[in-house]
Amino acid sequence: MYENKVGFLDGALATVKKNQMQDTIGQIQKSGRLILKGGHVVDPKNKVDKQTDILIADGIVCQVADDIAAETGDRVIDCEGLTVMPGLVDMHLHLGDLFEVSTNPIFCAAEDGVTLGLSPGAGNTFMAPSLLGAEVDHGVPINLGVYLGAANVLGTQMSVDELIRMFKGEIDADTLSTKMTRNGITNTTAALTVGIKDHMGHFIMSDENIDKIYEITSKANLIYMSHTQDPEHAERLVSLAKGRPLHLAHATAAGCGTHMGAAEGMKRVLDLVNGDNISAEFVTTMLRAGRGSREGLQLPKESQKLAYDALESGKVKILISDGQNQGTMKGFGDTRDNIPAIIELSQSGVLSLSDAVATMTCNPAALIGNRTANNWWTDKIGHLGVGALANVTVVDMDDKLATYTIVNGEIVSFENRAVRRNCGAGGWISKFGMVRKTGVGELVMFSYQK
Repeated sequence: MYENKVGFLDGALATVKKNQMQDTIGQIQKSGRLILKGGHVVDPKNKVDKQTDILIADGIVCQVADDIAAETGDRVIDCEGLTVMPGLVDMHLHLGDLFEVSTNPIFCAAEDGVTLGLSPGAGNTFMAPSLLGAEVDHGVPINLGVYLGAANVLGTQMSVDELIRMFKGEIDADTLSTKMTRNGITNTTAALTVGIKDHMGHFIMSDENIDKIYEITSKANLIYMSHTQDPEHAERLVSLAKGRPLHLAHATAAGCGTHMGAAEGMKRVLDLVNGDNISAEFVTTMLRAGRGSREGLQLPKESQKLAYDALESGKVKILISDGQNQGTMKGFGDTRDNIPAIIELSQSGVLSLSDAVATMTCNPAALIGNRTANNWWTDKIGHLGVGALANVTVVDMDDKLATYTIVNGEIVSFENRAVRRNCGAGGWISKFGMVRKTGVGELVMFSYQK
């Protein structure tokens, strides 16, 4: 009936021949290599903006070159017509710390192209690294880390000097068990954080306590992040900085008019940013045409224009999601807007495509590396150079979605849908770098013996 013959795909699929199942894939000697072929690679740190191939092996970028030859057993992804960028770094992404019991924000983030997320719950205690670290051990698709809540950091009998030593890993167990917690797991893992979060919506600290947090973060090389919605609160925090580093979280929220005139609030916060010790970030959702989430805060056009100008001038260099929107008491932003915002900032001429990509790749990696005094962040994160961790976001510029999300060399999402087989690709992130497991999630099963 049909003249065209389709034939078998028995070179690539399991099949049956002569009454026996043939494991075709199992017969191929896998090399462990993954080649991203023919995509338009945009790697701002390494100044790459062209069609080229990328070779990945053992979770690391091994080669970037034109026409890398595939060998037997290689996995090859055809990226023709797609944009290949470093994996998105979302340094302000709520991951279950606001009781998102009806959603799955970690998997949502992976589907939206995020490869590394740092969760800034203001209520995070010293136990947070062990709690979320156990989830990493159980299997998550992206690299995760946390900030601790400022009030909780100061809530023990530990002195400022002892806290600094604890975050550096230079304190004894007796002091921790006497003055911090009576939990050995918490005491062991408490220092595995990236920073401390101040949040005037949860607590308003005294000048004395704010100064203590500055001392801890500046001397222990941690990020000090402050909730930036009330410009007067931000001005107070900056006045107390005295040259010490502070990061103004979701600074676009100050331009939404909740505490004073919208444009006035936006301008007053931007006047604080100096490119040295005071840095800031903008929410991707608020930069789009909708100006924010209808279930939360919206950025008036005049404030939005001020934000665009700050991006164009380089005063603000970092974008974040603050997602996910659908969680309780949310509405600042969503990871679904990260890729569209990057593309739209480029299409509108606010930023070049390379500079737009940098806002969620090499720029946050550089800031975190600077604040933590750790070159690991700039060596391994936010770029696609040889030796970097193989965290890659492959984007279809037409539908503005992540076609592939690759974390530590594993495909964790395809066509905006999680790949469940690789849900354990993620690792645990702290100011010191990454470990693939914290061990907390396996203590109930077994412990490792030396």
